[in-house]
Amino acid sequence: MQRYFISSSEFNGNDVQIIGDDVHHITRVMRNVIGDQIICNNDQGQAARCRITEIAEDRVHVVVEEWLNEIVELPINVTIAQGIPKGDKFELILQKGTELGATSFIPFQAERSVAVWDNKKLIKKMTRFRKIVKEASEQSHRNKVPIIDKSMSIKELIEEGKKYDVAIFAYEEEAKVKSQNFFGTIIDKLLPSQNLMVCIGPEGGFSKKESEQLKENGFQPVRLGPRILRTETAALYVLASISYHFEELRCNGCQQ
Repeated sequence: MQRYFISSSEFNGNDVQIIGDDVHHITRVMRNVIGDQIICNNDQGQAARCRITEIAEDRVHVVVEEWLNEIVELPINVTIAQGIPKGDKFELILQKGTELGATSFIPFQAERSVAVWDNKKLIKKMTRFRKIVKEASEQSHRNKVPIIDKSMSIKELIEEGKKYDVAIFAYEEEAKVKSQNFFGTIIDKLLPSQNLMVCIGPEGGFSKKESEQLKENGFQPVRLGPRILRTETAALYVLASISYHFEELRCNGCQQ
């Protein structure tokens, strides 16, 4: 059943008005008709099974038939802080990271970032970025659409990291000889509902200066396994590992 994220302002009790691009998707792509069912999510992460009762040129009216009790979000709130990579790699990270359960994403301009995003370029990119995470959230049947924050400098990122319960950064040169800095050791100490920031460097990783700045401000260096991962792979490794650890190994939220 197709899922759509609808603004809470479009909910009026059990009546829901769908407008915008979703109307085209419902009527032209999915070719839904009156009587068909879809799932609508509101801004609070609640999902409802709805039935289409009216289709107009610019809107679709549905009625809530059942509010769903779903457990689909990661028990840990994970923010991926990604050093701006080349090309369309950030789009891949957004799409797959959303499917794997990331809560939010923060792009940051690292010393070794080849690509440089100015404000004008970022405004254009953000429209596409938000569309990517919305569609990925619908496809993976999530109840929340991840937040994409503004691009930050390393200094701004460090300040942002102070708001989190745990902040780590992938830096294999530092962490590979210290067992306490294995990623598995870090996540084993995390508790449900905690906020975790994971910082991934761009191609080439973090510079020595950046790693020292991060460590001086409470960020823990970690290694992500015995192999060297590409920047677009590292975030996905982190999210998949957290999912396995909390949702499969510990089986939090398992259906009884």
